[in-house]
Amino acid sequence: MMTKARKVEEVATLSDKFGRAKAAFLVDFKGMDVEEVTKLRKTLSPLNSEMRVVRNTLAKQALKNYPEMESAISADFVGTNAIVFAYEDASAPAKALSEFSKEIEQLQVKTGVMDGKALDEAKIKVLATLPGKDELRAQLLAVLQAPMSKFVGTLQAVPQGFARVLDAYRQKQEQQ
Repeated sequence: MMTKARKVEEVATLSDKFGRAKAAFLVDFKGMDVEEVTKLRKTLSPLNSEMRVVRNTLAKQALKNYPEMESAISADFVGTNAIVFAYEDASAPAKALSEFSKEIEQLQVKTGVMDGKALDEAKIKVLATLPGKDELRAQLLAVLQAPMSKFVGTLQAVPQGFARVLDAYRQKQEQQ
């Protein structure tokens, strides 16, 4: 049984996590064993995300400081829940949860919230298909690099063409 001081501390911790999170996903983990939950936590950790098993009443109290989030997900706090907090890239944890739920049928992604907007299961799956932050950076660099590499190729083509013309002229002179 939690003491009142422990409950206040837990609400403050959860409130801080909701404040720092770019997105939060509510998952039902009923039926998963300890090894599976540990594996999921280890999968989420390198993605700058974490999973917290919370009491529904304490989570609802922590959400009172964030009315947009509260209106988006507080109604779904029913049953055995855990919250996955995504502190940076929201698509990477969504992708990890989607893949993990295919592997472990007991894990059910119920809902989520990002930028104060509710995400249902379909929107979370769409979010999971988006490229991650690192992939987007690589694509942007490729787009920025393309004109420069084409310009360099064009600059190299002029001297190469001139060299070919000189070589052809030399061969013609040698044949005469």
